[in-house]
Amino acid sequence: MPGWLERLAEVVLRLPPVVLLDLLYRWDVQAFADAGRPLAGRLQLPSGRLWSLYYAGHLLCLVVVLLPLCSLVQLYLRLVALLLLYLAHQAAWDYLDHEVERGFQGTIYEDPVALGHFATALTGQVAVVALCARLLKTRQVGLLCAPLLPLAARLCCLPPQTLPTVSRCGAAVAALELLYGAADDLRGLLRSAAAGCREFLQDPGPFRLVTLAVSLWRRLAVPLVFSAFWLVLFTLQIFTLAASFSSSSSGHLLSQQGWIFLLLSSVAKCCSTPYSLLGLTFAVSYLALGLLQLGKLYLTGFGAFQEGSVMHRGVTEGVTLLLLAIQTGLLGLQLLQRTYLLTIILFIVATSTLQSMSDIAEPFLLALGASQSRNFWKHVRGVSLCLFLLGAPVFMAYKIAHFFQLDFWLLILISSCLLTSLQVLGTLFVYGLFVMEPWQGTSWEKMEEILYGVHALSRMLEFLVALCVVAYGTWGSVAGEWTWLGASVILVHCYFNVWLRARSGWRSFSLRWEAAKKISLLSRATAGQLRDHNDLCAICFQEMTLAVIMPCSHFFHEGCLRKWFYVQDTCPLCHQAVQIPASQEIQRGSGAGPEGRPQPERGMSVGHQKTGDSNHDGSTSSDTEQPGLWPVGSAGEDPQLGHGPRGALPGLRPPQGRAPTAEESDQMPLRESLQRLGESVEIRPLGQPPLQSELKLSSGQRDTSPP
Repeated sequence: MPGWLERLAEVVLRLPPVVLLDLLYRWDVQAFADAGRPLAGRLQLPSGRLWSLYYAGHLLCLVVVLLPLCSLVQLYLRLVALLLLYLAHQAAWDYLDHEVERGFQGTIYEDPVALGHFATALTGQVAVVALCARLLKTRQVGLLCAPLLPLAARLCCLPPQTLPTVSRCGAAVAALELLYGAADDLRGLLRSAAAGCREFLQDPGPFRLVTLAVSLWRRLAVPLVFSAFWLVLFTLQIFTLAASFSSSSSGHLLSQQGWIFLLLSSVAKCCSTPYSLLGLTFAVSYLALGLLQLGKLYLTGFGAFQEGSVMHRGVTEGVTLLLLAIQTGLLGLQLLQRTYLLTIILFIVATSTLQSMSDIAEPFLLALGASQSRNFWKHVRGVSLCLFLLGAPVFMAYKIAHFFQLDFWLLILISSCLLTSLQVLGTLFVYGLFVMEPWQGTSWEKMEEILYGVHALSRMLEFLVALCVVAYGTWGSVAGEWTWLGASVILVHCYFNVWLRARSGWRSFSLRWEAAKKISLLSRATAGQLRDHNDLCAICFQEMTLAVIMPCSHFFHEGCLRKWFYVQDTCPLCHQAVQIPASQEIQRGSGAGPEGRPQPERGMSVGHQKTGDSNHDGSTSSDTEQPGLWPVGSAGEDPQLGHGPRGALPGLRPPQGRAPTAEESDQMPLRESLQRLGESVEIRPLGQPPLQSELKLSSGQRDTSPP
């Protein structure tokens, strides 16, 4: 059997028990017992037994829904065979009534009319028996010949008064045969279920249970079954509504309320039970999936039908509708109230669908602009879809504002809807910048700041709307009716839409702030330096009209280097680590050490001192901080040489008045070379870029440090 045919059979065969479940839920047992109390008294059926039948019907329908496909096929074949045997029994009963009315008691061969009637009845009964044997795939045809007993009794010339009794006996035998076959199938089904339970109990882990639930969900085709059930209900409701348009009152109602309200009212009528609400949930999920796939197909062609993100498969829309319906008590409302509430819920779901479609269109359009694609129709498709996403939320907000009285809650919903239009507007603005950039001939230095500003504005508005939703929901839960479901929804919304967004935004802002601080401490390249350098930016491979100089003498665009610093604190070319100075300037005389010399903080780059006195006579020295980022390891503090400024290098000479020891005499050449290295670096004023030799000496300081 092909896969699509098997899936169709799954849906069609599981649909009747779902319909019966919905009918049983609508059935008012107590009202039925009160209305049929005289009949129930004659049949000796108290109300307790009616409730037992009610719950037994629910259980039986659930069991039928959970049956595998082969068992479902056997069940329906037996039901069809039972129906055929019942029709055969009715045909035999009609034949016997006709014979009793005629009153003929002789053999049927003596009367041509009786012989014709007998031949017709016998042919029909044999055809029914053969068809039942074919459906049940059994060769024991004799077990299905019970409907032929009345005809055989008439052929044996039994009295007409005994023929009805023989007919009832034949019907009872046929029913017992079918019940025996059903019991045999049920025994095999229970045996298979027991084997499956034993296999599951051997390893009853939580992951095994989840795997079993997912497998049953897919095998039973639950979304398709409930979606088909709701579509059947909605189709019947539409046909009923269309049939009532012929009357003048229905025409007046249509002209007064309009098509939209009548359509929403029909949808509200089709979600009055939990089963129909589940059907509406899955139907909305499939509708959202169809719209998203249609948008992908419009943008990218048939590659859109590949498996994508689970959030772009209509799951979010269906779950949103179900949670809102449960939270607001949709099933317990009257039809008019349910219609208005369902309108708001569907508005929220439509907003979520447009947001998902915007998430699909945004990377496609930005990729077109950034790659400078020359495919004109791709640009037309992307821009036209974004224009639709720009206008649709505005139209929806306009209609919902005229449909309801505006309050704070509705204002939040409209704001969240209009956020989609603002995001699409920002996407179109960025796309326009990408398209216009090649026409300028050179890249824009402030492009990254503009892009960040557009995205930051959009995310900030989203965060404010989410914060308003949490605040209003919390106030409603505290001042009004509090429920566990409402509290859980608020907590989930607060975590995902408020806390995670706030943390992500703060992390992004911190990265930009750190990167901006690093960039601000770097020296800017002059026109002469850029002319002498005569190279491209190693990050974007574009010419440099404005550039910054790294401590390792590499030139980069400021924006490119800022984006690189978001990732790591190294040079993009030589990968030499850099660090941020603790302050941009060390105040003169601040933080003096025990010998009167200022003590630089860890991580601070301090200019080298020029000392004319090598014996540390206590004269005042001028310490100036060298601005900019310096490679890690080139700071003024060396943990193995002491904590003073590099120009003074305390601890390298023995105290005055004492002759050096043998060990100090052995280390004296190394100390003198380090002393000369510290004195060879010239102190520069603040803001002046370091020389190339200084950068080389600073970067090579780590290699000359003593072990």
